[in-house]
Amino acid sequence: MNAANAVQLNALSFHRMAGLGGLRVAVVGAGAAGLCAARHLLARQDTFAPPVVYELSKHVGGTWVYEERVGNYENGLPILSSMYRDLRTNIPKEVMSFPDFPFEKRLPSFVHHTEVRKYLEQYCDQFRVRDHIKFGTMVDLVKPVQVENGWHGLAWDITSSDGLDPSTSVTERFDAVMVCNGHFFEPYIPEIPGLGKFPGKLMHSHDYRSAEPFSGKSVVVLGAGLSGLDLAMELSSVGTQVILSHSKHPLLSPMPPGVQQAPPVTRVLEDGALEFEDGQVTRPEVFLLCTGYNFTFPFLHNQLGLHVQDHFISPLYKFLIPPAFPSLFIMGICRAICPFPHFHCQTQFVLSVLDGTFVLPSRVEMEREMEVDVAARRKRGFATRHILKLDSEQWAYNAELARLGGFQPLPPYWSDLYEANKVYRAQDMLGYKTYRYSVLSDREWVVYTQEGQPIEKPLPAQKAQVQK
Repeated sequence: MNAANAVQLNALSFHRMAGLGGLRVAVVGAGAAGLCAARHLLARQDTFAPPVVYELSKHVGGTWVYEERVGNYENGLPILSSMYRDLRTNIPKEVMSFPDFPFEKRLPSFVHHTEVRKYLEQYCDQFRVRDHIKFGTMVDLVKPVQVENGWHGLAWDITSSDGLDPSTSVTERFDAVMVCNGHFFEPYIPEIPGLGKFPGKLMHSHDYRSAEPFSGKSVVVLGAGLSGLDLAMELSSVGTQVILSHSKHPLLSPMPPGVQQAPPVTRVLEDGALEFEDGQVTRPEVFLLCTGYNFTFPFLHNQLGLHVQDHFISPLYKFLIPPAFPSLFIMGICRAICPFPHFHCQTQFVLSVLDGTFVLPSRVEMEREMEVDVAARRKRGFATRHILKLDSEQWAYNAELARLGGFQPLPPYWSDLYEANKVYRAQDMLGYKTYRYSVLSDREWVVYTQEGQPIEKPLPAQKAQVQK
C-alpha cells in the first residue's frame, strides 16, 4: 500500500471508528451538476455520509429555472437566470440526459426548457435528493483546514447565510467539497473601444427574455455561439433586422429573412456607430452581446491560489482538482460539452478518488501532467480562452475518467449521435430542431425528419469540417 492509499483509508477508518459514518461531502449548488453529485453520494452510503447541498434559490435546476424578471429580486439578491422564454435545447434529449435517467419517450428530441426543468425535478425526487438541500442559503466562504486525520490531511469549513442577514451565518465542517455553482450568470463583456459611447440599448444575452420587445428594430448580435445563433433566429421571426457579427467563417446554413452576417465589431465610433473589422459601419438601435460568461467563485478562500483569467481556471488536474487541495472539486467548467453526461462522468471520477479506487498522483506529478497537457493544447493553436473548450475531445476526456475511475463509460452511440447533430445544425440551422432521433442499441441510432423520412448519417469528412 502506498502513502496516498494509506491516507485515504486512514481518513475513512477514523470516521468509522469515531462513529461519524462515511466521508462528509458538501455540494455547492442544486443545478444539474449539483443534483448529479448528490444523487451518487446518496447511492454510496457505505462510503459517504448523506451530502449537504447549498442552494441560493428556492428551486432546483440552476440555469434551467426561467425567471421573467432581470436584474435583482426585491430583497436585493441578483437574478442569476439566463434562460429565455422560448429556448429549446440544441442537443437531442437522447444524449442530453444523465445515462441512468432518460427523458420521457413521448417528448420530441429537442425539448423546451420547461421540460428540462421538469426532468431535473423528477431526477431530484427519484433519487430523494430534495431532503438534503438547504434552499435559500448562500455559501459565503469555503476554507481549507489542516486536520491530522483528515482526507489528505484536509477538512473544509463552509460558512453560509441567507445572503442578507449576517446573524444567520453558520459554519459547518466537511471532508470534501464539490463546487457546482455553474457559470452562466456573470456576463462577460468584451473590451470594445468606445463601448460606452453606444447611444442605443446595450445589453447582454443574460438579460434577454423574448423577441417581441425588439420587433421592427435593428439589432447587432455579437457572437455566433449557440445562444447568438438562437437569438438571431428568434429576433428575425418578429421582423427584426439582425446583423450577426462574429469571427467565424461565414455560416453555410441558410439564414432566415432579415439576418445578415458581418465580421466582428471592433469599436464604437465617436458618433455612436459600430465599426466592423472590414471597416463597414452601422447604427443599430440595439447592440446585443452574446459573448458568454465569466467564471466566478467569490466564496473560495484566497489560500487556494486558483487563478481565473481569460476563461481559464488553473491549476486544476483533469480540469477538476487543485493539486494542493485534492479534496476540492470544481465541477462542470469545461465548455462546448454535452453537459449532463459530462457531469455524470466527473461525479463518478470524483467518488472514485474519494473512495480510493483511483489514487491521485503526487502533487508534483499532477502539476507536471497539467503543464504538459496545457502546453500541448497551446501548441495545437488553442488560445488561453479556449483551453477549457473540449468540443469533440470531450469523449476522450470522459472515457479517460471512466478508465481511471473504474466505472462504466458512456455507450458508443453517445458521441456519434452528438457529433452528427452538430453537422445537421451547421447544414440546417432553421430546421434541425424538428429532427427526431431514436436509439436502437449501444452503438446504433437513426434520425428522421418531421415527416418521418430517414436522414442519412454524416460522413466522417463532414464531421471534421464542422470542427474547423
